[in-house]
Amino acid sequence: MNKQMVLKALAAGVLSFTAAGSAFSQPGQTGQSTQAAKELNVYSARHYQTDEALYGGFTKATGIKINRIEASDNALIERLKSEGAKSPADVILLVDAARLWRAEKDGMFQPVKSAYIDERIPENLRAQAQGGGNTWVGYSTRARVIVYNKARVKPEDVNTYEKLADPINKGKVCTRSGSHPYMLSLVGAMIERRGEAATEKWAKGMVANQARAPRGGDTDQIKAVAAGECGVALTNSYYFVRMMRSTKPEDQAMMAKIGFLWPNQETSGTHINIAGGGIAKNAPHPEAATKFLEYLATDGAQVYFADGNNEWPAVASVKVENPGLKELGSFKVEDVSVAAMGRNQIAAQKILDRARFK
Repeated sequence: MNKQMVLKALAAGVLSFTAAGSAFSQPGQTGQSTQAAKELNVYSARHYQTDEALYGGFTKATGIKINRIEASDNALIERLKSEGAKSPADVILLVDAARLWRAEKDGMFQPVKSAYIDERIPENLRAQAQGGGNTWVGYSTRARVIVYNKARVKPEDVNTYEKLADPINKGKVCTRSGSHPYMLSLVGAMIERRGEAATEKWAKGMVANQARAPRGGDTDQIKAVAAGECGVALTNSYYFVRMMRSTKPEDQAMMAKIGFLWPNQETSGTHINIAGGGIAKNAPHPEAATKFLEYLATDGAQVYFADGNNEWPAVASVKVENPGLKELGSFKVEDVSVAAMGRNQIAAQKILDRARFK
């Protein structure tokens, strides 16, 4: 997405946010204190330079200054634990349903009650809270896709997650660690679809088919497939798009060796995950936090929030302008709630441990 398109999208988001007016106020509220109306403290695991304009758009629309703390998901969670009830955090932004669920179980969120968010964000991308509202909300989505070495592997042999565990792919499969949230969420979704017994059988087949012990990140998996060290691997879609859009000759040569698949298009659909967030349990500015989360669901913010990392907007009506995503085309999405993926991660880890998935 070029700079001009980004600015236009962000401007549209600011206008829709401002025009929405009553959609961004809570029933029965009389307004925040002067201090609350002036600032908002955001703890974010997102660390993209392009987010500067996203935050600037919120400040322009509301007059609320954003103070940011940026760190990895794990570092933010540990910081919140150490700060306890004295934490200044208003909003917590994390990546992956597994991490959001972990923060939920650690008691780090309070419910987000907003009719606007409920209207805009699909139910399966929200973790509904007991007593109403949402514990956390997804704002952008990414797909867990399959990449394969075109010289070593036939696409029809690896076009589903289940086929990766088939003996035909023995010695060809590479993945990242079995304890990584991306893997835990994928297995959590599989538990929801197929049950624990079938999922454990799949995990054992994956271990039997590994080309090497799990290691590295998603970009490392892509490079290993191109190098022929692996025949097939799993990666999040935005890593693939990032490499696909690279202008470096070495990256272009590498990507020419790789095939891409949307898994399970004839069956359950491709697994997706989210980047999302919620209101911190002890937020000093809860009303401003709600306004910010509602702002992230506006059209302009959605385009920018998603395209800043080659992801898809969570709001279905928002059009994708990212040329890399357009090139990938449309696909059938797995119908599994991100909340279910999160709560299944303990069972997922036990299954992977029993399968000796390192």
